Amino acid sequence: MELVTWLRSEWDRVLGWTAIAAAVIALLLGYQGVSDAHFVAKELAYIISGGIGGLLLVAVGATLLISADLHDEWRKLDRIEDALRRPAGSPSGEQP
Repeated sequence: MELVTWLRSEWDRVLGWTAIAAAVIALLLGYQGVSDAHFVAKELAYIISGGIGGLLLVAVGATLLISADLHDEWRKLDRIEDALRRPAGSPSGEQP
């Protein structure tokens, strides 16, 4: 049950790293196809599917990872802001 909770809270990081792993696979498969092709017309299909598809997956993965980091920073800033709003002598959960 702990794994499910972790996956729910970190879904964007998991999906980001999964997209980057898929991009590496797409780029490797595209390179394999281009290296075996002898005609430029056959290479274009591999360049488009493997190269451009791989770059798109890297962009999606990086965007998800940056978004996850921004969410962490926003949570930290919210905690700091809440701590600054509390009076100096009050317990942590109470506000006047």
